[in-house]
Amino acid sequence: MDNTAIRSRLEELADPGFQSFSSGLLPGVDNVLGVRLPALRKLARQLAKEDWRAYLRQASDASFEEVMLQGMVIGYAPAPLEEWLTEITDFLPKIHNWSVCDSFCSGLKRAREYPEAMWRFLQPCLLDKEEFIVRFGVVMLLMYYTNASHIRQVLPLLERVEHPGYYARMAVAWAISICYVKLPEYTEPFLRDNHLGDFTFNKAIQKIIESRSVDGQTKEKLRRMKRVSQSGAACKPGRALSVP
Repeated sequence: MDNTAIRSRLEELADPGFQSFSSGLLPGVDNVLGVRLPALRKLARQLAKEDWRAYLRQASDASFEEVMLQGMVIGYAPAPLEEWLTEITDFLPKIHNWSVCDSFCSGLKRAREYPEAMWRFLQPCLLDKEEFIVRFGVVMLLMYYTNASHIRQVLPLLERVEHPGYYARMAVAWAISICYVKLPEYTEPFLRDNHLGDFTFNKAIQKIIESRSVDGQTKEKLRRMKRVSQSGAACKPGRALSVP
């Protein structure tokens, strides 16, 4: 299936109402056709069964969905590990919004088959200068490494993420909240003593409080851990001002 056929198929699948809804969630993205994710995944599975290498070599980046589709095909592609990692590397510079980033990560389920290789692959991503490559690294950690085997390594890595971009910091907050919900016995001590920026720390607390998996008493305790400014000054990174 060539680019013309793919574009025609996407336009057939487009829903104007969904296009308007999706565009509202993606500030700065003006090339959304309005194709729902299940339809994109179905098309990606079809392309992955065909000559997916030829498709990726000539794939169009003209719309949000065409970029999203490439990421999904990589997730489904039956490539050997090294080739698969090369395809991921080549795709990373095309990520320019949180939706493509997070959907791409969710489709890379083969990471569970190669945890050590993927772990090594992610390390430079966390230190990258590009916001969405950093977010990719963080979201991959939260999706595939928030477990007892890795939590002692994941939390320090999250603490060291220094990219100032909003979507990178929000990913770190999200990842910490997932760590807390899954493994509070490891994550709560980290929350009490860390060097996260105030924005990231407070967003992590907020996301934990929003979780239905956390009981009311714990939520109240966490609310008291939020950092607040004193006389307009930023509170000192590292510790909450009020810990019960």
